[in-house]
Amino acid sequence: MELLDNLALGFSTALLVQNVLYCFVGVLLGTAVGVLPGIGPTATVAMLLPITFGFEPVTALIMLAGIYYGAQYGGSTTAILINLPGESSAAVTALDGHQMARQGRAGAALAAAAIGSFVAGTAATVVLAVAAPPLARIALAFGPAEYFSLVLLGLIVSIALARGTALKALAMIALGVLLGTVGQDIYTGTPRFVFDRRELYGGIDFVSVAVGMFGVAEILRNLEDERTRTAIVSRVRNLWPTREDRRRIVGPILRGTGLGAALGVLPGGGHVLASFTSYAVEKRISKRRQEFGNGAIEGVAGPESANNAAAQTSFIPLLTLGLPAHPVMALMVGAFIVHGITPGPNVITDEPELFWGLIASMWIGNVLLVLLNLPLIGFWVRMLRIPYQVLFPMIILFAAIGTYSLGFNAYDVYAIVFFGILGYVLIKCGCEPAPLLLGFVLGPLLEENLRRALIISRGDASVFLTRPISAVLLALAAAALAVAVLPAIRRRREIVFAEDE
Repeated sequence: MELLDNLALGFSTALLVQNVLYCFVGVLLGTAVGVLPGIGPTATVAMLLPITFGFEPVTALIMLAGIYYGAQYGGSTTAILINLPGESSAAVTALDGHQMARQGRAGAALAAAAIGSFVAGTAATVVLAVAAPPLARIALAFGPAEYFSLVLLGLIVSIALARGTALKALAMIALGVLLGTVGQDIYTGTPRFVFDRRELYGGIDFVSVAVGMFGVAEILRNLEDERTRTAIVSRVRNLWPTREDRRRIVGPILRGTGLGAALGVLPGGGHVLASFTSYAVEKRISKRRQEFGNGAIEGVAGPESANNAAAQTSFIPLLTLGLPAHPVMALMVGAFIVHGITPGPNVITDEPELFWGLIASMWIGNVLLVLLNLPLIGFWVRMLRIPYQVLFPMIILFAAIGTYSLGFNAYDVYAIVFFGILGYVLIKCGCEPAPLLLGFVLGPLLEENLRRALIISRGDASVFLTRPISAVLLALAAAALAVAVLPAIRRRREIVFAEDE
């Protein structure tokens, strides 16, 4: 009964005119950046974060969340029609989706993707609504030692889900944590790593890091790798799947939803891992294995369901523990903070309208996405004809203006340039920026809880092992690190993320 009352509160918040409007704007932008290869939701959320500062907190978060899960929908459209995934998690959809399009069955593939995405998104939002409150109550019992161990576990697990070698991912996390220590000491106020620059006394600006690493760096990489994006697509017909298609997609959608809901909470690229895992499962259990890679509709429905379910459940650790499971979630942490809200278990009690309004908006967003995607397929494909040389200067200009408007400080714009070049160099060296951003966001939380736990225990480091929950979390972190460096796991990671390089 309490859950129904909370959902009623959430829908009363989410259905306010301005919230529905910005939910629509979010999913529209999300679909657009999902369609356009090389931009992605992380860069988009990073660059739009500055303009949300004038919004109400719930409105800002509804829009930013819409961009994220909207991109999961949009990425499948171009993956199916022109074999060019707009979003990393849609890479596996292209394997069978494009083959179906070449066989004249693009309509069935797009419908399978849309139906799977809608069912999975709706079901995963139910999981989020049911699972989040009890997890938040458990999290309230956590002390500094438990939080330190939990953050450490999250950072270590993200290594296993990052592209490149485990050593490079670990180095990126360490660099991110190091950048997070720049500024005044949290307890003594002593300046650290500021190099006599007054602008660094307050720490490195989160928005500058995010926009530079994920906006400017990605643009530089895509300008270097100019790909032909000419879309020659015949008129899509028969959008509603046949009875046989509907029978064949039920199982993959249900299995993909379950896999995605479970893997979405993992730090790193849970949504990417979910889509590839779903594809592998469907291929293994199918009686039509020879069709996979040649136009199997199960190879579209399962992965699309998995990545959309994962996109929704990745909000669980953010809303209950204040820990981001994905770079976009790290940006959402920044959105919470700049609006004066501390993400974590207290949000559900201190800001119930925001908590339940955000969850309710996901149902509204999923309905809007179905209405946006199928009828506007021609429009989304025509977007691919926008030249890179026109699109990307506009994006950089918009990002620079938005970042400058935060504090009217030119230093923030210089920081975008610096981190953009740094991000590009890291990408060229085979290092993924995502673990760096997670380390940058979680580093201060890691340091604060480490020092707080040691202060409370009077410097006794055994407190992390004598408290049962902390000890279990540290043991899991050690196991995750060991697993990440195993040769078999390393080879599997290289295969899974090969399409994303």
